[in-house]
Amino acid sequence: MKGLKSKYLASTTVVALGLLAALSAPAHTEPINPAMVGTWTLSAADVVHTDGTRARDYGQAPKGMLFIDAQGRYSLQIFKAERPKFASADKAAATPTEYQSAVMGSSTHFGTLSVDASGQTLVFHIEGASFPNWEGQQQKRSFELKNDELIYRVVPRPNGDVPISVWHRIN
Repeated sequence: MKGLKSKYLASTTVVALGLLAALSAPAHTEPINPAMVGTWTLSAADVVHTDGTRARDYGQAPKGMLFIDAQGRYSLQIFKAERPKFASADKAAATPTEYQSAVMGSSTHFGTLSVDASGQTLVFHIEGASFPNWEGQQQKRSFELKNDELIYRVVPRPNGDVPISVWHRIN
């Protein structure tokens, strides 16, 4: 009986470790292109309107960083440079207008990143986000990677506008 119990515990441990590894590993459909790995700075956060016109979505000089590691983990931050500072030094004492400006002037999320089998779509597997509704989602973005420039298009918003992010490698 003791031998049977040891084999059961051993096999249960192997299964549990396998499940743990599967849950913690990035969900890649294709390996991350080594050219995507690194630190990127945002050079444009635009939007293409339904009439075809293009405008700045996060102001004239948006700020942002995108970090992608070799295992496909990423962290992304985009900020509107023109966000007004809060009148108070205490973040908890901000006005509703100040909170709205801070939230609408930023977009941040992190998780794992994969590339679809065609190699033309990035898939963000979002674990945490400044917009909580995105957490647990997989969001696809068509992309182009040329030299040290990464450009991707976000799926259309409910009003039909299509955001475009342009990133340049800094390392």
